[in-house]
Amino acid sequence: MERILKKIKANVLISAAFCIVLGVVLVVWPGMSVQVACMAIGIVLLISGLTRLAAFIFGRDGTLFSQINLILGIIITVIGGWILFQPEKIIAMIPILVGIIIVIHGINNLQQAVSLCQSKYDKWWVALLLGLVTIGFGALLIFNPFAAVDTLVMFIGIFLIYDGISDIWIVSRISRTSREVIQDLGALDVDAKDID
Repeated sequence: MERILKKIKANVLISAAFCIVLGVVLVVWPGMSVQVACMAIGIVLLISGLTRLAAFIFGRDGTLFSQINLILGIIITVIGGWILFQPEKIIAMIPILVGIIIVIHGINNLQQAVSLCQSKYDKWWVALLLGLVTIGFGALLIFNPFAAVDTLVMFIGIFLIYDGISDIWIVSRISRTSREVIQDLGALDVDAKDID
């Protein structure tokens, strides 16, 4: 159990660190970050689509897999090209997509707050509050996106930094509480052996 907790903690800490770094990049270089992200996504999809089309053309064997490769190749190539030539459409969707991800993070934080409460941690309500604030920020991005893209990207960056820091705080509380519970169970086990 302790090994599983350490693995979960490591995954959350890596995710939180990534959020903080990405947040800093978005705050410092908002306009460039969005353009680069759109171009990168478009190029990756275009290459992937063209690769599938090439696989169909040079490896045509009449199988269902070959036909699926052709259809997927066309769809992915068209989407990649559309993103490259119409990046403003993708930029307009960014707040909604990020908002959904943030709401999911907030729900995860609420679940962790419930775990802290069940473990009788005194300040479990702080995790609950952080989770509610996270959900509020996510809902704001989904239902009331900002008009200015640079402002929006900076806002997303600030929130990602907050989300990473709050995740680190919550996981450190859960880790500490779990250690205390494991130590208490170990002490009870030793006492039980002494009585025998």
